Amino acid sequence: MANKKKVVVTGFEPFGEHTVNASWVAVQELERLGLGEAVDLYVCEVPVEYQAVESLLPSLWKQHQPQLVVHVGVSGLATTVTLEQCGHNKGYKRLDNCNFCPASQCCTETGPDCINSVLDMDAICKKVNDSDVGVAVSVSKDAGRYLCDYTYYSSLYLGHGHAAFVHVPPLGKPYSSQDLGRALQAVVQEMLKLLELNNTEEEHTHNEHCNHKHQQQHAHS
Repeated sequence: MANKKKVVVTGFEPFGEHTVNASWVAVQELERLGLGEAVDLYVCEVPVEYQAVESLLPSLWKQHQPQLVVHVGVSGLATTVTLEQCGHNKGYKRLDNCNFCPASQCCTETGPDCINSVLDMDAICKKVNDSDVGVAVSVSKDAGRYLCDYTYYSSLYLGHGHAAFVHVPPLGKPYSSQDLGRALQAVVQEMLKLLELNNTEEEHTHNEHCNHKHQQQHAHS
């Protein structure tokens, strides 16, 4: 199929007490399940380092030119699969795996304080919770001001909002890697449906506008 959708999904390497990072385990499980024939899925593991993220993300967006990039991270506080609505630019004081944090404590000097995803996470959350995937999903507006939030903001900035971030709980608290992989698959498929819907609506609005102008000209002739 020539018009395959390209989706990039990332997880993080181990850090701190997360000696096995549930996010990367879940992403590998998603890769095994796939997103269906019409989607070309590329996965990668992201270092828990600000400077590595800064160099990796632009190349991911440029090389793959994806319709959507979904970053997955682990949160010790999460008990559900959590969809993050926005990324934040400032407040990065916590040291990464290399004991580094940005001197400016922000992602990009020129960006807004907060960028929202073009995706309506509440709508996606409802769809997945109404399905029989068997994993609880919730929505958050604070991705934590560490590498998760930093990565999310950077991707939203680079991809003009066509990015998403999903926090997963640590393995076994309460979900298995298979549960998390299945939940990610359901979440990303809903995200793609919503993007498709948004595109159709935009085209429809554009066409209506063109017809409207055409009719006006016609009326005056």
